[in-house]
Amino acid sequence: MGSRMANNLIKAGYRVAVHDINCNAMKKFSDMGVETKETPLEVAEASDVVITMLPSSSHVYDVYTGPNGLLHGGELRPRLLIDSSTIDPQTSRKLSLAVSNCTLKEKRDYAKKPAMLDAPVSGGVLAAEAGTLTFMVGGSEDAYLAAKSLFLSMGKNTVFCGGPGNGSAAKICNNLAMAISMLGVSESLALGQSLGISASTLTRVLNSSSGRCWSSDSYNPVPGVMEGVPSSRNYDGGFASKLMAKDLNLGATSAKEVGLKCPLTSQAQEIYTELCEDGHETEDFSCVFRHYYSGKNET
Repeated sequence: MGSRMANNLIKAGYRVAVHDINCNAMKKFSDMGVETKETPLEVAEASDVVITMLPSSSHVYDVYTGPNGLLHGGELRPRLLIDSSTIDPQTSRKLSLAVSNCTLKEKRDYAKKPAMLDAPVSGGVLAAEAGTLTFMVGGSEDAYLAAKSLFLSMGKNTVFCGGPGNGSAAKICNNLAMAISMLGVSESLALGQSLGISASTLTRVLNSSSGRCWSSDSYNPVPGVMEGVPSSRNYDGGFASKLMAKDLNLGATSAKEVGLKCPLTSQAQEIYTELCEDGHETEDFSCVFRHYYSGKNET
C-alpha cells in the first residue's frame, strides 16, 4: 500500500524520501532515484510532512516513539504527521497527544505546533495503485484542510470524521461491515451453487435486487464471475485474510471497551481467525468463499 501511495505522490510532483525495513522496497525506490533513509527519524529530519503506512498499532507506536522514531528529541521539522495505518483509535489518540506536546524546529506558515492526522484508507492495493483511495481522517480540521491536496494526490475521496482517533474508528467500522458483507455474499453464493443456481446468475440477481453490495458487484468472491479481482487470480493480492482478522480483532476489542454487543463481529472474527490458522492468511479475504464455505469456481 505504502509504496503505491508514494509512487502517486512522486507522480504528482512531490519530493519524497522513503524508509522501509524491507530492503527490497528501499532498493526499488533508490533505483528510481528516490531518496531513501535508514530510520524514521532521518525521514522526519528531511521532511515537512511524514506519512506512515504500517501493519499494526505496535509498529506505528514504535515508528513514532522508538529510539530512532519520528518524535525522538521532541523537536520536529515536520509540521504534519499523517498515519494511514489501520490501528485502534486509542493508539491514534495517544500519538496525537504526543505530537501536540512536541515543538517545531521552525515555525512556518500557519503551523505553530506540529499536528497529527489519523487517515486510514479504503480501497486496497488496487485503489492505492490507481490513486482512487478513500481517506477517513481524524484530527484538527485545519490540518485536514491543509493536507487535502496530498490526500487527493493518492485518492479520489476524503471524509473528515472529527477529532483525533475518529479516522481510525471509522476505518474499523468500515472493515467490520466489509467483512460481514463478504461472509454474507459468500454464504449466499455457496448456498446458491448447492441449490443448483450458477454464481453468475445469482450475482445478477443480487446486483439488481436488494442484496446488492460491494462484495457482490465490485469484489465478487467466486472465481470466474468477475475479472480483475483477487478471486480471478486464485485470491492472490488484494487484502490479506490476516489483515482482516487483525481489523476484526480491533473492532471486537473496541466494542468490548464501550460495552456494545456485536455478535456478527465476533462470528466474523472467529471465521477469519480459523481461515488464517488453516494456512490462508496471505490470500485475499474473499477466499473465505472457497476455504470456509467450500464454494466452487464458475465454469
